[in-house]
Amino acid sequence: MTISGFFGDEDALLFEISLITSDGLELPVEAMFDTGFSYWLAINEQDIDALGWERLREQTMRTARKDVKFEIYVGQVLFDGQEFYIPVHVGKDLTEVLLGRQWLTNRRLVVDIQSGELTLG
Repeated sequence: MTISGFFGDEDALLFEISLITSDGLELPVEAMFDTGFSYWLAINEQDIDALGWERLREQTMRTARKDVKFEIYVGQVLFDGQEFYIPVHVGKDLTEVLLGRQWLTNRRLVVDIQSGELTLG
């Protein structure tokens, strides 16, 4: 299956996914694909309470600006018509929901700004 995305401000790579709460509610969000982010998904800490996800551990990561502490949770997401349980990085200064490079371990990202094509599948 292939999921189509769309281009945002400054040609940001955006995809619609759903975050699934611990009681099964699907919350659709726009997620930005960030090729500089090595993991699966990152969200702002203000969103975590509503999701009810289980905390696993803390991890310090080097970002473009500095070393940052993230809380790691087990999150459930609906992506490309499938549900996944994945580790989610939760941090303070995130302004977007981020999809990371781990999605590329089993999917192909196609970006053609000139023709308006953005797919992940």
